[in-house]
Amino acid sequence: MKKIVFITGATSGIGLACARKFAANGDRLILTGRNIQRLNEIKQELGGEVTTLAFDVRDRENATALISGLPEEWKKIDVLVNNAGLALGLEPEYEGDLDDWETMIDTNIKGLLTMTRLIVPGMVERNSGHIINIGSVAGDAAYAGGNVYCATKAAVKALSDGLRIDVANTEIRVTNLKPGLVETNFSNIRFHGDYERAANVYKGVKPLTGDDIADVAVFAANAPAHVQIAEVLILATHQASGSVIIRK
Repeated sequence: MKKIVFITGATSGIGLACARKFAANGDRLILTGRNIQRLNEIKQELGGEVTTLAFDVRDRENATALISGLPEEWKKIDVLVNNAGLALGLEPEYEGDLDDWETMIDTNIKGLLTMTRLIVPGMVERNSGHIINIGSVAGDAAYAGGNVYCATKAAVKALSDGLRIDVANTEIRVTNLKPGLVETNFSNIRFHGDYERAANVYKGVKPLTGDDIADVAVFAANAPAHVQIAEVLILATHQASGSVIIRK
């Protein structure tokens, strides 16, 4: 049976990989991101039943207007993939950039909460749905320079666990996916476009890809109704934790 899958941050990385994997599964997609041109390109690439909403998850007013304005045939969202998120900087906490902190907190925590608040009530009303939050190994323990980013991903874990408790009396499922080292545009963004520094993050180790994470998301979404994949930690073979990576 086709699901309606709502994916935030769908224009690149794990979000785009999820869009492609769920599309290949035959699902209907609502894709969101800030770049309307890129969203339209992805819609054309995927074909099938795809609609797009261009907004920043930090903009609660715009997000609310666009989601409430969805046509009736798109409003019964079955799967919410809270993927939009980012890391900025790798400085010690006492030297961190306040604007970077605000962007991470507003996107990774408040943006996720906004999407949850806008979409999950409909799931509760229908007694059906699945929320897949993209957390991180960084939410399990801090690593050097990760401070605020790690804190936001620890919040994703706590929010996932809390929501799972809140909907335990329903048929709704909540999954927290916690990737380790994934080679996407993540490090380029973290280092504000310093591609050489970003490339060094993956040097000497074969990292995960967005597709690897998307495979797990699709698997979780299609598990039998009585099976809730609550949390999955996904690491590269030579990564043991957020801070232990063996490079060869």
